[in-house]
Amino acid sequence: MSELKPYKTDLSDEQWSLVEPVIAAWKAAHRSVSGHQGRYEMREIVNALLYQGRTGCQWDLLPHDLPPRGAVMYYFTKWRDDGTDQTIHDLLRWQVREKVRRNADPSLVVLDTQSVHGAAGVPAQSTGRDAAKEVPGRKRGLAVDVLGLVIAVVVLAASVHDNAAGIALLDKVAADTDTVQKVLVDQGFKNAVVAHGQTVGIEVEIVERNPDQTGFVPIPKRWIVEICQAQCTHGVCCCAVWAASVQMRRLYQPGGRVRRSRSSASCRWSAWAMRRWGQQLSRRVVSQPRLIQA
Repeated sequence: MSELKPYKTDLSDEQWSLVEPVIAAWKAAHRSVSGHQGRYEMREIVNALLYQGRTGCQWDLLPHDLPPRGAVMYYFTKWRDDGTDQTIHDLLRWQVREKVRRNADPSLVVLDTQSVHGAAGVPAQSTGRDAAKEVPGRKRGLAVDVLGLVIAVVVLAASVHDNAAGIALLDKVAADTDTVQKVLVDQGFKNAVVAHGQTVGIEVEIVERNPDQTGFVPIPKRWIVEICQAQCTHGVCCCAVWAASVQMRRLYQPGGRVRRSRSSASCRWSAWAMRRWGQQLSRRVVSQPRLIQA
């Protein structure tokens, strides 16, 4: 029998070496009572998570040469609940930033929202219609640093105003890092977001377009989040948002009762694919060989 070819989402040896210490430490701290080490290699568990996050396949339809749904879901839920996935996501982001001589955590982030069509069968309770853009579905909000690396993400009904999404993003940014001093937003965000930024100790600047310019004109620093949104739409970089939209269908049970969201955990697993893209992008946007605050 010929040797199985790796999937494009599989970790390289170099990538695995970056996350293996965290997973090995977790495994050592969670030994089985029976002493059993598990049937599947942890690297294959991670490969299965990345495959599902990138392709969006149903858990039961994972390829037969990857660990089965039960094993993959076990580690997914464990790492989601104890924050291991967040730890790995943050460590990778810090390494990408430090590699281009930036501080581990950013001092400036950029916010943006985009309304996207919901998939067939999405519960009506978790969707809406963006009246301004006439898009029925969901609204995803991103907070990224100047390299395009994800700091925070929220997924809401498309009918929710940008202000509500901006406030939710500010809360997540403030909770996840204490280094952010300034946030850039476009004119879709109003004074309510600026006022809320003051309550969490973050300056919010509304970047206005030059009225003399027509057509698409990239705005310095803000263009990074626009690129990230476009990459999400076309499924190129898989930067932590697509999975949130998929998992939103599980936010509501029949009758509209809200249950705990799994979207944040799925986002973090999908965000691992952002690392390689972030490194490529950082080589283009950073030209000064010095430590940069933002």
